[in-house]
Amino acid sequence: MIKLIVFLGNPGQEYKNTRHNVAFSLFDEIVGNDSLSNKFHSIFAQKSGIKLIKPMTFMNLSGTAVSEAASFYKLKSNEILVCHDDSELKVGEVRHQEGGGLKGHKGLKDIAQRLGNDNFQRLRIGIGRPKYGDMRIYVLSPFTKEEQIYIKSALTEAQNIIKKLI
Repeated sequence: MIKLIVFLGNPGQEYKNTRHNVAFSLFDEIVGNDSLSNKFHSIFAQKSGIKLIKPMTFMNLSGTAVSEAASFYKLKSNEILVCHDDSELKVGEVRHQEGGGLKGHKGLKDIAQRLGNDNFQRLRIGIGRPKYGDMRIYVLSPFTKEEQIYIKSALTEAQNIIKKLI
């Protein structure tokens, strides 16, 4: 049973609405105007007994927030769902995965290192890959107008998956 949902991204206005922050957009849609607080180096909310965190540590250091929350609530790795962007999926594809490889995602690697394993669940939101160019620039770029249509649909699908998991 999921007890903690983590939404990966980068804090700051310059990263808002970028591909790397698609999970932050999901958090914002789920939480809306609910009561927020600052806990575990994160923006923290609670819905129906489920803890939700949006780490403010930058993507590659997300393990700090996740390990603090997991330790405080005495959670096992498999009780944690991490929502994140995935460049291996086409823009707008959504996949739920239990455990498995980290596929080069530095945020996931940091979480696995801090938790001591990679047994946490993942909700992968596809952002696609560039046909050419630097991946770092690509993930920090906004979606095109056409891609935004797919992402809107993906965020709805992701919310439906989360509802089934909790």
